[in-house]
Amino acid sequence: RAWSRVFLTVSCLNFCFSEEKVTQPPGDVILTQGQTATLNCTFTATDYNRALFWYKQEVNSYPKFILTRSRSSADNSPEFVKDRFDAELKDSSVPLRIQDLHVSDSAVYYCALSKYSCIINNN
Repeated sequence: RAWSRVFLTVSCLNFCFSEEKVTQPPGDVILTQGQTATLNCTFTATDYNRALFWYKQEVNSYPKFILTRSRSSADNSPEFVKDRFDAELKDSSVPLRIQDLHVSDSAVYYCALSKYSCIINNN
């Protein structure tokens, strides 16, 4: 049986003020098809009303919105169903869990923090 490798790279974005910070471990995550990936993202935020976002960026493409998590909501883009792409907002982290990995999941994944609520446009 041939195994296909899935390469996931993590990076972070911070849309906040200097006292707020998002951190992701550097480097690639290399797994095989069918496995589950957990991509870590930790943050410090002074505002309780924060929103955390995950994005996927494939080669030669723009970042695509995956999901957002806040104290009051948990929304996924229709393209990224919760059965496969999920995240739980904790006190200082929001790890992204991707189940049943596909080769098409190979990409750079960004975690972002926003102090304010945002309107998401999936177009």
